[in-house]
Order: sequence, then C-alpha cells, then structure tokens
Amino acid sequence: MLRINLARARLALPALMVLALAACQTGGAQHRGVGASGLGATHVAELRAAAGLSPLARDAKLEKAAISQAAYMAASGKMNHTTGFGRDFATRMRKEGVAAPAAENLAHGRMEPPRLFAMWMASPGHRANMLDPRFSRYGLAYASDGSGQRYWALVLGR
Repeated sequence: MLRINLARARLALPALMVLALAACQTGGAQHRGVGASGLGATHVAELRAAAGLSPLARDAKLEKAAISQAAYMAASGKMNHTTGFGRDFATRMRKEGVAAPAAENLAHGRMEPPRLFAMWMASPGHRANMLDPRFSRYGLAYASDGSGQRYWALVLGR
C-alpha cells in the first residue's frame, strides 16, 4: 500500500509544481510596486516653484514606503491609507523608518503623472501635502491591478 501512494505522489508532484509556478506568475507579479519618483520629478518641482517653495529631493526610503503601499492597494483592490493588517499611515511610516512629519497622497486609475498631479492639486488636502514647506523629500510609486488600473502613492517627508 505504501508503494502505491508513493507512486501516485511521484506522478502528481510535477503537476503540482506546475500549478504552483503558474499561480506565482499570475497572482503576485501584476501587483508589484514600481518606483516612479523620476516620473514625478518635473511635476513636483514645477508645483513647488510656482508656490515659491524649494524643490523636493527624491528619497529611496520614501519611495520604498510608497512602493509598499501601492502594491498593497493593487493587491487588495482598495485605495486606503490603512492596510488590511490594521497598519495606519503613522504605523507604516515608523516601520519604514520615516520620521514625522510625513504625508501621503493616494490615487487610482488609468492615468499618467500629468493628470495625477493635476488631480492632486485640485484637491485641497492633497495640494496642502505637496506644498507643505516642512517637506524636503518625496517618493512616488505605483502598482497595477489585473485590469490595468494603477494605484499611486506619494509619500512626503523632511
């Protein structure tokens, strides 16, 4: 009886491995966050200059925090500052080693940076974050869901 089970297991193992690999390729890859700070550099600089503020510098730590949040939102299909694990913005920033004050702008849709930044500038809260004189650094990222919607995260800090 033991030989039969082992023989069946040997036959089933390759099929299970193929299924596992296929699941990995279709599930997680589409939600991987992409750093996009370079795509936002011109927009951030122009917006701040128009307000008489110094430009923001791209920051790898803030971009990493933005990538994490964008990927979470794409995977969950929810645009929210709090993750499913109950981590709010302040908790996430502490975990990422980002000191206060910090702020976060979120968006989703099929848009490129010009439209994204115009939309944020039209929103008083998002505009205030981008034009806050306390901030000197930023990180921008997005992740796409299966339908091509992008989930954007902009993290600002000093």
